[in-house]
Amino acid sequence: MEILRGIAVSPGIAIGEAVILEAEDYRIPYRAVSAQDVEPELARLDSAFSNSIVELERQEEWLDHHLGRDAAQVFDWHVGVLKDERLRSSIESLIRDKQAAAAYAASTVMRNYQRRFMQMSDPLLVERIRDVQDIERRLLRHILGEDREDLAHLTTQAVLIAHDLTPTQTAQLAETRVVGVALDSGAATSHTAILLRSWGRPGVIGLTDVSTRVSGGDLLIIDGANQLVIMNPSAAILEEYRAKEEAYVRLAGELDEIKSLPAVTRDGERVQLMCNIEFPPEARVGANKGGDGVGLYRTEFLFLQPAGAPSEDEQYEAYRETILGADGRPVTIRTFDLGADKYTQQRSYEQERNPMLGLRSIRYSLQNLSMFKTQLRAILRASCHGDVRLMFPLITSLMEFRQAKMTLHDAMEDLEEDGIPFARDIPVGMMLETPAAVIQVKEFCREVSFISIGTNDLVQYLLAVDRGNERVSQFYNASHPALLRTLRDVLRACTHAGVECSLCGEIAGQPLFTLFLLGIGLRSLSMAPGNIPEIKKLIRLAAVPQAQRIARRALSFETERQVTNYLRDETRKMLPEDPF
Repeated sequence: MEILRGIAVSPGIAIGEAVILEAEDYRIPYRAVSAQDVEPELARLDSAFSNSIVELERQEEWLDHHLGRDAAQVFDWHVGVLKDERLRSSIESLIRDKQAAAAYAASTVMRNYQRRFMQMSDPLLVERIRDVQDIERRLLRHILGEDREDLAHLTTQAVLIAHDLTPTQTAQLAETRVVGVALDSGAATSHTAILLRSWGRPGVIGLTDVSTRVSGGDLLIIDGANQLVIMNPSAAILEEYRAKEEAYVRLAGELDEIKSLPAVTRDGERVQLMCNIEFPPEARVGANKGGDGVGLYRTEFLFLQPAGAPSEDEQYEAYRETILGADGRPVTIRTFDLGADKYTQQRSYEQERNPMLGLRSIRYSLQNLSMFKTQLRAILRASCHGDVRLMFPLITSLMEFRQAKMTLHDAMEDLEEDGIPFARDIPVGMMLETPAAVIQVKEFCREVSFISIGTNDLVQYLLAVDRGNERVSQFYNASHPALLRTLRDVLRACTHAGVECSLCGEIAGQPLFTLFLLGIGLRSLSMAPGNIPEIKKLIRLAAVPQAQRIARRALSFETERQVTNYLRDETRKMLPEDPF
C-alpha cells in the first residue's frame, strides 16, 4: 500500500481500478505551401474556427443542462478566444506572408499566446495556459481532420489517472464511468478544477508523479476530503473506506436538506456564509447553495478575454449581472489584483524576478490610474442595482489606501459631472494579506468600512512560501501557529475598533478550521459555493463557548501537526458520521 498527498478539488470517496490516460499532443513541424495553396489553407483555417465554435456552443448547452451554468461558463472564454479577430488575423498573416500551412500557423500563434500566460505571476492566471492548450488542440483537430475521443473507451467504473486534463476532457467525464480523478499537475483555481467540482466526483490534483507510479488495473482510493490517493489498499483500509463512502452519500443528502436554513449556532449566534466567485453567474450558484451573498468577486478574470482590457461598459455589465444574480444579497467587489504583465494581450513584458513581491495588485492600479478609474466608474455605476461593497487588494500602507480612495472620489466626481447615478455611500474596505497590514491593523481600522482577511496570500507572505511552487508546498500550511495567532490578533483589533472583519481565504471553506474561526470571533466567512452546506452544518451543531475553548487550545500548540491533529479530532466529535 502507498499513500500520495495532493490538492483536493472536490470532496468525497471514490474506489475503483485505475485507468491511465496517456498524454497526447500535436507536434506540428514547419511546412510551407505553394502560392496557389494559400487560399485553400485559409479556407481550412476558417472552417476549423467555425466548427470549433459550433462544437463549443453545443458542449456549453449540454453542460448547462446537466451540470449547471457555472460549469458551462468555463467555455465562454474559449469561445471568446476563437471569436477574437486579432488572434485569427495573426494566424492568417503567417499563412499569407510566410506561406505556412494552416496547422503550423495556428500552432505557432497559440504557443506564443501560451507564453504570455507563463509570464504571469498570479497562479490563478497561469492556470489558464491549459485553456489555451485546449483551444489549440481543438483547432488543430479540425484542421487536420482527426477525431480524438480520449475518454470514450472508458466503459466500466474506474478511477482516471493522468498527467493533466484539459477543460474539454474534464467536461466529457460526466458521460463516462469515471468515479474519481487523480492528476500529476493542476491547481485548485484551474478551469479543470472548477469543472471537477461541478461534476461532483472526488478529485485530487497536484500529485506530481501519480501517472507514473500507478499501473492500469491497480485498486485505488481517492479521498477528496483529506487530499489522499491510496494505491493498492490493505483489506482493513479498503473496508474502512467502503464505510466512509456510504457515510458520504448519507451526508450529501443531509447537506442538501439544510442549505435553505440559516447558519446559526446552537446558542443563537448568526454567521454569514458568503461565496467567492470569478464569473458573474456564480453569484446565483452561491445563492442556490444557501449562501448569504458574495464575499469576494475576483474581477481580474475579466482581463482574461483575448481582446485585452475590458471597457467600462463591459465591466459594468459583468458587475450588474453579478449583483442581480445575488438577488438582493450583499456583493463585495475586489478591484483588479493584476501584475504589470497581466492586463494586456497586445504587449509583452519582461518577467519580474520576484513577481509576487513586484508590481501587482493595488500597486499596479495606482500606477495605471486611467485603467483603475475606469473600473471604479463601472463598479459605482453598478452599485445602483443592489447592496454593493468595494474592496482594495494587497494594501500594505495607509498611503496606498488613501490614494485608492482619492481615485475613487475622482471617479465619483466624474460620474456626477456626467449625470450618471451611483451609490454615494458605498462601503469601502481592504483585504488584509500582508504582515505589514497586520501590524498596522489598528490604524487601518480608523479609515476602512470593513476588513477582509485573505489567508491565501497572508500565509505565503507570513511563512515566506510561494503558494504556487510545488517544491515548497509542504511548508504552505494554514495550521501554522503563527497564522492562527495572527488571525486572533487581527480579530481582536477589529472587534475593539467596531470594524466588521471577515475571512475570504481558502481556509474559510475547510471544515478543519471552522470551529477555530468561530471561536476567535469570526462571524463572516467567504468560500467556494460548494463548501457552504458542509460549513453551515458544522456551525449549526456548534456552540460559541465550545468553539472558544477549542480556539484557546489550538492557540497553545507549537507545531502545525499538533494544530491539525487537534482540530481534526474536535471536528470529528461534532460530525461523527462525516467521512472526513
